[in-house]
Amino acid sequence: MYSMRISGHVKAPRAAVFRALVDADAVARWRAPQGMTAQVHTFDPREGGRFRVSLTYASPDAAGKTDAHTDTYHGHFVRLVPDEQVVEVLAFETDDPALGGTMTMTTTLTDAADGGTDVTIEHAGVPDAVVAEDNETGTRMALANLARLVEAGPSA
Repeated sequence: MYSMRISGHVKAPRAAVFRALVDADAVARWRAPQGMTAQVHTFDPREGGRFRVSLTYASPDAAGKTDAHTDTYHGHFVRLVPDEQVVEVLAFETDDPALGGTMTMTTTLTDAADGGTDVTIEHAGVPDAVVAEDNETGTRMALANLARLVEAGPSA
């Protein structure tokens, strides 16, 4: 297993970014990296609340962790500190023992000098079978999607 920390910047206040972290419709719009779509099946944003999300590859050549083209994961919220932090424990839905086990994803929001928000996502307990470079690239893409969504405002 490995850990990884990725940071990005959003030109919007922490409250706006936090709302996008705990809103199912927003998560469906920003969480999927380029070349994938997201479907939020279950989403109860409270401590102890459950979630289930599928990320599906557009390319027929891409292999998913759950089925032919999809990565589905489920878990629960461990900690929600408004405008500051979201901690999620999650696991892939897979028959592959190399991808099994729980991971923790901690998203932390801090004020940036320009009035925006610095966003740091830390992944802990990621199975070695998940290629670190792919995980980093996907997280950076998701952070860029988050920035675009939040910076566009509530009507986007």
